[in-house]
Amino acid sequence: MQDYLDPRNAEGMPNLADSTFAMDFLISVKTGIRNYGFAITETANPELRRILAKQLETAIDLHGDITDLMIKNGWLNPHDFTKQYKVDMKGTETAVQIAQMTLFPMDTDRGGMFATPNQ
Repeated sequence: MQDYLDPRNAEGMPNLADSTFAMDFLISVKTGIRNYGFAITETANPELRRILAKQLETAIDLHGDITDLMIKNGWLNPHDFTKQYKVDMKGTETAVQIAQMTLFPMDTDRGGMFATPNQ
């Protein structure tokens, strides 16, 4: 049985984790942009509308920065469907593989890998 908690078995995970965190951040920023748009149309206070519009502009700039980072690292390919499909399929396959792992086996003895007191 493979020990998935052993760092040797985490090859490629940092890059995969980074791309996942970046995508989650991008989606959160998109949600914020949508919410700022709604809030601007719902307020009658001109001062608050200006503040929200400034926040909206900042969020749009952040969205651009995150998108640029993701494109630079090959995590997002908005102009090349074939490349993006491959990235999405790799992420999907990895998620399925992780779901099939026995991450918490019945035997939790780490075999001396970590400095833990004997019980």
